[in-house]
Amino acid sequence: MILPIVAYGHPTLKAIAEPIAPDYPELDKLLADMWETLAHSEGVGLAAPQVNKSIRLFIVDGNPFYPDYPDGKDFKQAFINAELLETFGNEVPFKEGCLSLPNIYEEVMRPEKIRIKYMDENFKEHEEVFEGVRARIIQHEYEHLQGHVLVDDIAPLRKTLLQGKLKSIMDGRCDVDYRMIFPNNKKRRR
Repeated sequence: MILPIVAYGHPTLKAIAEPIAPDYPELDKLLADMWETLAHSEGVGLAAPQVNKSIRLFIVDGNPFYPDYPDGKDFKQAFINAELLETFGNEVPFKEGCLSLPNIYEEVMRPEKIRIKYMDENFKEHEEVFEGVRARIIQHEYEHLQGHVLVDDIAPLRKTLLQGKLKSIMDGRCDVDYRMIFPNNKKRRR
């Protein structure tokens, strides 16, 4: 089932997400629904807070970045209860978008490498180093678990210049091809 994505300004996006246990109710169904939602929205990552679940879960699929970014190929996995342990390397710019902020793309500086501890969908623990576009996607989705969104990572002046667009998104006045929940407009889109 395709889930609606919450838009910028929704309180779930500002909350720090809670860890989950292996007996989290209907986790398999939630993951399947998130994968379907991500494919339908043509994104590269989706965090549970974006589907109005304040839990420490996100999924990534770097395949849409291939062939421009070869390390995106075959990078498709779930991260549960992730903990970002370390960032290292140079800060590199990249124009990012976010499903909760339709039609906004901003250059964000992020470290090129990360070390992260997480559990997969079987609750097997992993600790890995990721770099390049893989590290970029993970950092973006991880920030959703911390109550941050894309515009929290840009210069204050730039964020001020975007206030009109951000207000339009909150009100549901934006062109989008997937279902959304807008905080200032309780109607769902599509």
